[in-house]
Amino acid sequence: LQLRDIHSHPRIFCDETRMPVLEKGRKTVRIHQFWAHAVDDRPWNGAAHPAVVFIFAKSRSGREIRSQLADYSGIVQVDAYSAYTALAKDGRSPGPIKLAFCMAHARRKYTDVYKKAPSALGRDIIERFAEIYAVEAEIRGTCAAERGEARQARTAPMMSALKLVLENALTPISAKSAMAGAIRYSLKHWVGLTAFLEDGRIEIDSNTVERTMRPIGLGRRNSLFAGSCGGAESWAILASLLQTARLNGLDPYTWLNDVLERMISGEVKSHQLDQLLAWNWKAQREAAAEVLAAAA
Repeated sequence: LQLRDIHSHPRIFCDETRMPVLEKGRKTVRIHQFWAHAVDDRPWNGAAHPAVVFIFAKSRSGREIRSQLADYSGIVQVDAYSAYTALAKDGRSPGPIKLAFCMAHARRKYTDVYKKAPSALGRDIIERFAEIYAVEAEIRGTCAAERGEARQARTAPMMSALKLVLENALTPISAKSAMAGAIRYSLKHWVGLTAFLEDGRIEIDSNTVERTMRPIGLGRRNSLFAGSCGGAESWAILASLLQTARLNGLDPYTWLNDVLERMISGEVKSHQLDQLLAWNWKAQREAAAEVLAAAA
């Protein structure tokens, strides 16, 4: 139900992270995946409540993500992993997917190069990224239309100037250098990196979904691996529910305890489960608190 709600929105985020699983009869782990599907419209005051769903899968292939998004059409914000780029093929059914790539991934390549080999070129590029992100910080929380107008007026010229710097810098430096690799990455994915200029609903990067996966990484370090594929699937389900509760400002234990009690008692029937989604549950509690406050 939570995943269906995420996929009902015209712009979502996707990412993936490794999940080691110790399968029965093996002495070493197999590396499987948690695929994350997320939505969060708070930066532009949109309709979507923050939510994330983790899907356990044995594969990181393009076929796997195509299957997960088989019924989705809209904008998908991702990194430039090839499994995602195949989603944007023409003639796709049930409709087109437009990819928006992550500026943070592109910027990170230059900061990594600069840390190892500081240069005037690297400093200039990083400073240009900082100016672009400064505009984003200013317009965060305004509506999509205002964000789009500000980006067209202020950020689009910055991006054009950055592209010119990158194109001019590519020729004189060694094609085998790390800087050349970073520049080629940016230019190759330029259309997806600049998609946010044309649509105020699109974020500049995919940090929204990356932040939701931090608890997965922490849990992976603490537990080392899942004990079985079934255990990994349960982990994904619980992480989806608890992380979404946190994203909506709820105490996960309080929310889940109440949800389970109301389901088991039969107070909430199977066709009423949407009432228990974190954001609906929160709205009900807030409305009840207002009634009590008014009565008092």
